[in-house]
Amino acid sequence: MNQPSTPSHVKGRKYDDVRTVSLIRAMLLTIFILGSVGSGAELLLLNHFESLLQWIPLLLILLSFVVLGWHAVRGTPASTRATQGAMIAFIAAGLAGFYFHYQGSAEFKLESNPSLAGWQLFWEAIRGKAPPALAPGVMIQLGLVGLAYTYRHPALLASTKTKLNSEGE
Repeated sequence: MNQPSTPSHVKGRKYDDVRTVSLIRAMLLTIFILGSVGSGAELLLLNHFESLLQWIPLLLILLSFVVLGWHAVRGTPASTRATQGAMIAFIAAGLAGFYFHYQGSAEFKLESNPSLAGWQLFWEAIRGKAPPALAPGVMIQLGLVGLAYTYRHPALLASTKTKLNSEGE
């Protein structure tokens, strides 16, 4: 006898879901690439390479393009994990950047007004334009977009299924 088959509306629904997730993943990757190119260009135009620490965001952007190139060519679990590692580095660099930008802004504010202290210094420094204390938030944002791109990535799911099958489950 014929075995019951999956209704066509379920098959179509699953295909549509996969297509939708793939489209969202492609949009996230596009947002990451455009954001990284724009941020990199801005950092270069602002001469954000006067010290070793200022090179970090530029080098991370370059690293992310290398890792994403590898991921585009191979699409392996290792390349996906490397992409995740680069995105975590983006977030860490953004957090460190907040600190360094705040310190630079606070020093600048104290030079012009040595009587500043406590919350008054904090608010003056955080609103300062040189260096912009909140600018490193872009690195955090890009890192989060990149992590969203890799969330439950098919390359990782395929390796999990392979591992489960080899263990006999």
